[in-house]
Amino acid sequence: MPSSLNGSLASSQPPDGDTDPSSVHNSKPKPGITYAGQDKLPKLPIPELEDTCKRYSDALRPLQSHREQRETEIAVQEFLKRDGPVLQEKLKKYATGKSSYIEQFWYDSYLNFDNPVVLNLNPFFLLEDDPTPARNNQVTRAASLVTSALSFVRAVRKEELPPDTVRGNPLCMYQYSRLFGTARVPTEHGCQIGQDEGGKHLVVLCRGQFYWFDVLDDNSDLIMTEKDMAVNLQVIVDDAIQTPIQDAAKGALGVLSTENRKIWAGLRDVLTRDEDSNNAECLSTVDSAIFILCLDYTEPQTSAQLCGNMLCGSSEVVKGVQIGTCTNRWYDKLQIIVCKNGSAGINFEHTGVDGHTVLRMASDVYTDTILRFAKSINGHSPSLWISTSPDPSKRDPSSFGDVSTTPHKLEWDMVPELSTALRFAETRLADLIQQNEFQTLDFEAYGKNFITSMGFSPDAFVQMAFQAAYYGLYGRVECTYEPAMTKFFLHGRTEAIRSVTAESVAFVQTFWAEVSAAQKVEALQKASQKHTNITRECSKAQGQDRHLYALFSVWQRGLDEDGAEAASSNGYSSPTDAGSPRSSPIGSPKRDTNLSSENGDSHGSPASRPVSQAQGPPPQQMPSLFADSGWDRINNTILSTSNCGNPSLRQFGFGPTSGDGFGIGYIIKDDSIAICASSKHRQTQRFVDAIDAYFLEIRRLLRMVQSKATSPRASRAREAERPDVGSRFKTKGRVIKGEKELPEEVKVEEDEDDGLGGYGFFDAGMLLQAIKANEDEKASEKAVGQARRSVGKKLRLSEY
Repeated sequence: MPSSLNGSLASSQPPDGDTDPSSVHNSKPKPGITYAGQDKLPKLPIPELEDTCKRYSDALRPLQSHREQRETEIAVQEFLKRDGPVLQEKLKKYATGKSSYIEQFWYDSYLNFDNPVVLNLNPFFLLEDDPTPARNNQVTRAASLVTSALSFVRAVRKEELPPDTVRGNPLCMYQYSRLFGTARVPTEHGCQIGQDEGGKHLVVLCRGQFYWFDVLDDNSDLIMTEKDMAVNLQVIVDDAIQTPIQDAAKGALGVLSTENRKIWAGLRDVLTRDEDSNNAECLSTVDSAIFILCLDYTEPQTSAQLCGNMLCGSSEVVKGVQIGTCTNRWYDKLQIIVCKNGSAGINFEHTGVDGHTVLRMASDVYTDTILRFAKSINGHSPSLWISTSPDPSKRDPSSFGDVSTTPHKLEWDMVPELSTALRFAETRLADLIQQNEFQTLDFEAYGKNFITSMGFSPDAFVQMAFQAAYYGLYGRVECTYEPAMTKFFLHGRTEAIRSVTAESVAFVQTFWAEVSAAQKVEALQKASQKHTNITRECSKAQGQDRHLYALFSVWQRGLDEDGAEAASSNGYSSPTDAGSPRSSPIGSPKRDTNLSSENGDSHGSPASRPVSQAQGPPPQQMPSLFADSGWDRINNTILSTSNCGNPSLRQFGFGPTSGDGFGIGYIIKDDSIAICASSKHRQTQRFVDAIDAYFLEIRRLLRMVQSKATSPRASRAREAERPDVGSRFKTKGRVIKGEKELPEEVKVEEDEDDGLGGYGFFDAGMLLQAIKANEDEKASEKAVGQARRSVGKKLRLSEY
């Protein structure tokens, strides 16, 4: 039975006033391996104020004029002398007894965000196709993904998921406890996070219509086989298709989750205010689902179309009615999306989890689908899980408990107020989709192997590509953001890497200058090394953005001298750890009308976001650092970038974070680089083409400078091979020897990579051609004895 919605939400205040609920875990850790290392993780350190201010000045300097630099330096020095030390002490007192000094402020930043979450907050993953072709249709792919995802849910709930590690160092696993059964719920005073920890059902969206059925028992064991799952999904698809899509669109309430959060909060009140309506139970059923499965009826053909479909859905209006997949979503929860042709992706609500956490889920789900297929061939094939659910087909039916595996269709009462709101929400969503564009680059000439063989960090190398491509198009650098994971610390999230440095500016200027290849490569090396050093410091929580945002939040909220909050928080309180009490359940659906098939068979950077003002008045005068124009500059990100992926993903991306910016998600694989760029129609394709051209040009330069290297794909066995007279291969054929030349990966082929897109004066390839053409012209004129002066450009017929 669903509990009341008010009782299901995470409280916006710590239970005992100053007590942080996350501290409860320290005294009573839960058994199991998933969270076994939580108590040993250090807390996120609060950096020294002077160090933070220096990093802040360094990050801003390349983006400012000399006058702006002087103004910022004065503001920083005044901040260090006056407000800064006071705010630093208040922050330290505030952080006492809390899991993280930034966590509450982080959650409030996300949850007090009033704009639609679609295209603004929610990222997406586009999965690679299933390697078994038979699974690459909608129902079989969806059944396979759901089965593997539920195995992941089971491992998390039973605390059997092995902890994440990086180079042997354990990472915080807290976010996994917030991944499933959670919902972002808007209220009049900001959003809150609700969670049903013991949820057993799945909600399926198909053609904008809602269905649910149970998939787990009370012990979190799977109660359906993959085949049973496919039968249920096929029944749902068959039922949904019975309603004409134009009619279904009029009741596609998922569109409301794309509204402005305050408007959506009011509409949820409309859904729950009538006691005689079943809308409240329908809403609770959706909120408390483990996750949402979206079955789309379309087949996007291009990579860019697929990315757009996973991020915001498609917009297609026929006879005034929206029939695109944008109506087949619920953005307040984790969503697995499967297209008609089996292409699949994940869209996730970003408040409680970062990309690294969802990436682990996506990777394990993808891996499990492969291992389960292998097990169908060889029963002794390994399993990804420490333990598995008992075979549902061999269990005693009474052991399942109170479950309903037959699909049910949620039937909303579409009162006039809801119908009107849905129409306006859809038109605003369609506007939002049309205002954004997406382009992808599947660069397959090289990847991580080649980059590391040249002595570069892959991430730094790609970041410099963004800088060079942007500078080549616009002749300037802009504020750039990249997140660095800080999960080495308890409840760690991310720190901001500021990619624009003095070294990166020197590199892009050198790259586009008429200088030698060696000079360009040297400048790239310095810029990449600087980026790597900053990344390393940020992963140790020694950046400036999070610390300064916490100080800004302390000032804004007007913390008193003891560190207690003078005003209530509108957001989600500092979350509890894996072993501590969490929010009460949202509730599971009632077991009512069954859905049957026709033949009778029963078968989902904080500082740059606006934060609502605290109720208590902050000090009258804003601290100098935050009043300076530099604070606005560094929080207006033009190039928002993120590196997140592995071979299980085809693409990853998100919307632009500013009206004149780009959102760039990228994945660096062994032999390829995948990039998804979004913007509000800022020549996104041209920018992607510039990145592509840069990758080819920089490879040409590297080959020119490093004429001798070892192919990363070469086997070490070749080094062991010797022309030994006594070899057993002596009489087994003649050895075939090729010409002595460079390995393929470092062989210089000028004609393949020559030329960068854009204007001639920025174009190295065109410059070379122009010089060559001029020399040919002079030689021709000399040969015929022409002494007259050349006036104007001589046309070459070969160009037309």
